[in-house]
Amino acid sequence: MDLLRHAELSRRAVLAAAALVPLAGCVREASGPSGGSESAPGGASPSSASSAAGGSGAEPSPSDTASGDADVDLGDGTPAEQAARLAGDDPVLLALIAAFTPGWLPPEAPDPEPTRIFDNVTVVGTDFVSATAVETSDGVILIDALESRDQAADILVPELRSLGVDPARIKYVVVAHGHADHFGGAQYLADRYGARVLMSPTDWDVAAADDSPDVPARDLDIADGQKLTLGGTTMTLPYTPGHTPGTVSPVFPVWWKGRRHTAMLWGGTGLPEPTSGKRDYLRSVTDYAALMRRARVDVELSNHAQTDYGLERLRALRDGTADGQNPFVLGRARAQRFMRVLELMVRDTLQA
Repeated sequence: MDLLRHAELSRRAVLAAAALVPLAGCVREASGPSGGSESAPGGASPSSASSAAGGSGAEPSPSDTASGDADVDLGDGTPAEQAARLAGDDPVLLALIAAFTPGWLPPEAPDPEPTRIFDNVTVVGTDFVSATAVETSDGVILIDALESRDQAADILVPELRSLGVDPARIKYVVVAHGHADHFGGAQYLADRYGARVLMSPTDWDVAAADDSPDVPARDLDIADGQKLTLGGTTMTLPYTPGHTPGTVSPVFPVWWKGRRHTAMLWGGTGLPEPTSGKRDYLRSVTDYAALMRRARVDVELSNHAQTDYGLERLRALRDGTADGQNPFVLGRARAQRFMRVLELMVRDTLQA
């Protein structure tokens, strides 16, 4: 059982590591088969993570890496030790390292308050898992749907309403991967509001094998790298296999105080047990980092906020302690460094 899946089963999460590192000073930019289901709107596109990097599917060599460490001497030692040098005192990167350290089990924490993190993006959920609502002029694209119908009814819907987001405007639910803590409330939203549910074909099969009572009816397939457009907002949906065979990691535009940024949301954090799955994960990391460079991604988001200092960043935005900055805007160089740390931690598990 992979580390995050163990945490998923415990249904508790908050980051302990990096909690003593102050947020102020770390938030500024560092640099400017379908089973009869339909295809999702937008169809296939050549902009998937693997095609962006020209990936072959083989394990990338140490020289074929995410960027973001050109100004840091990583030195000798294990990949995990190199990751620690690269992270320095950056709480976001230290959190990521903690989440990939063997034996990591986060303690309990209060559920975060619903938070508008960008002009067009709202995050709701629990201390363990979140759903991300992307508003457009023609409705809402929701990424993930919490753990169950009950959580959708009792948490997701009222929390969206509390921040002025009408759940009846949810047109699409993009499920990042086929585990119950991500698809749990999707069928409720489909039944109540007519939302269409999207997942990769492979992960529709993963979901169907789950013993959850809330597995959604198979609806729309996501094609690798397809563009999903609603109300003038286009979300790119590349496959990033690893956590599951068909994990999807969206890339989409966000606005902060009227200024456009480009966000990524890594769709599946925990490593699978088979070595082959870890190699797939590593290839996805390096391919996705290349896509991020091409798309000029400068915002990092997660559906498990305990793995990337997200709970603390949400709190800083709500409490006004982010020094006037948006702590989710890392800047392009720091976003690449995030992927490089992730890559090094995966490499470390392959060498263990």
